[in-house]
Amino acid sequence: MLVDRHGRRISYLRLSVTDRCNLRCFYCRSQKCWNFIPHSDILTYEEMFDLIGLSESLNVEKVRLTGGEPFVRKGFLSFLEKVVKTYPNLDLRITTNGTLLKDKITALADMGVTCLNISLDTMDRNRFQEITGRDFLPRVREAIDTCLEKGVRIKLNAVALKNVNHDELPAFVRFAKEYPVDVRFIEFMPIGDKTRWSCDNYWSANDVMDAAMAIEEMEPVPGTERNGGPARIHTIKGGKGRFGVISAISDHFCASCNRLRITSDGRLRTCLFSDREYRLRGIMRSPKLGPDQLRRVISRANEVKPLGADLLEARKQSEVCHRIMSSIGG
Repeated sequence: MLVDRHGRRISYLRLSVTDRCNLRCFYCRSQKCWNFIPHSDILTYEEMFDLIGLSESLNVEKVRLTGGEPFVRKGFLSFLEKVVKTYPNLDLRITTNGTLLKDKITALADMGVTCLNISLDTMDRNRFQEITGRDFLPRVREAIDTCLEKGVRIKLNAVALKNVNHDELPAFVRFAKEYPVDVRFIEFMPIGDKTRWSCDNYWSANDVMDAAMAIEEMEPVPGTERNGGPARIHTIKGGKGRFGVISAISDHFCASCNRLRITSDGRLRTCLFSDREYRLRGIMRSPKLGPDQLRRVISRANEVKPLGADLLEARKQSEVCHRIMSSIGG
């Protein structure tokens, strides 16, 4: 069991399978800086599989596979199937932008994947292209419809961007009312060098929630889901779905943080807002070292896991880490 000096128990691992993505979202990565991690430095699927097995032995109950965009990596479906079959009790989740998803949903449902997180910041086709650099909104909408048809649960994640998508809140609330989905607005975080974060585009979770409740009558849902995330979820009166917010900046949830992150190049990050990393890839590839050494490094790193809110306060909400979100894995 992994418990840090603040008494927090780790039960959730976010594992990035690639830093590559087929979108060019302006708030994620500079359009002038698209240097990807060399392929030789990316963990192999076998190494990722071993990390998942090790994490389960440390009582991690939930694993989220992220990117970049995980479905751009060749062989991802086969890797998923192996994980699902080997660890049937693991709460396995996937975060995707949905653009490559439609023709894979049947296979995902057949192998037992029951829930997908899809990142979607706008319902408007032109704005989607402005934000992402790609005209792929119809692909995402088709993927969502197919998931609903196949019984795959959907959580839509939208970055709350004042003066960018704030006027679309009614459309997102209406979507949550009409369809059995969870729609969550996530506060824009000052992550990465040359971030586009500013007070002008920061939209707090409380402001989002107040505006949403002015659109539809809502009731808060108690946080009872096992290994549930930090979202504050509300039911919508007469609606099929739910609406919520994630307040990573304005009302942090550091005291209950239960997660670790491993980047696609095998670096352990105990806090999203800290640049301190622990290199696991070299240990895994060393003929002289083995799982016991890897377990010790992870355990010792977790013991000194920081409080992200302290880091935010020290930086005054400027850039809080150098690596961009797609490189970290979210």
